[in-house]
Amino acid sequence: MGLDLFLAITQGTGLALATGVRPFLPPLLAGALARADAGIDFSGTDFSFLESTPFLLAVVAIAALATIGARGISGRAPAFALAAIAVVIGALEFAGSLAQEGEPAGPGIAAGALVGLLGFAASYSFFARARARLATNQKARSENRGEDGSGYLVLFADAAAVVIAAVAIFLSPLSLLPLVFCLWLLLEQRRRAGRKYEGLRVLR
Repeated sequence: MGLDLFLAITQGTGLALATGVRPFLPPLLAGALARADAGIDFSGTDFSFLESTPFLLAVVAIAALATIGARGISGRAPAFALAAIAVVIGALEFAGSLAQEGEPAGPGIAAGALVGLLGFAASYSFFARARARLATNQKARSENRGEDGSGYLVLFADAAAVVIAAVAIFLSPLSLLPLVFCLWLLLEQRRRAGRKYEGLRVLR
């Protein structure tokens, strides 16, 4: 594996992972930087649309619709929709990273979809637990019930996604660190679920 290919893979990994965390900000950042040829450039590839104005405007529009829809729809539907968007855009970003180095885009589509789903699953689980803890603490204090701190979690998720995407573009090998962290989060969640199940079985 050549160095250019390794850098393209790690860049695609980071962009797909960041898109999994927050589906809209990473592709906007990547597209804006690609237009300036700063660390990334989709021009001359089949994925040049990733830096086009219509695509970036479409991402902004979908983000606005997703925000409005999340407020009006309860249950898991918004999460499934965001997961699907993360998988699709993550696949495109990974494929675009490979294509800019003249590599086949097919493996990037598959790997990007998988990494995007991984990023979404890990971040969704992490922030769901964080929101639950905030709600529990807020209920225990029985004050300021209308403000549970969830807004700060959204800002934290946005910041994390942007940082991961920026690292992927300018320091791509470091993208492996958040990838390992997300894998650890999912394994830890599975371990805790197993312990909880064992505890319930003992009580029976």
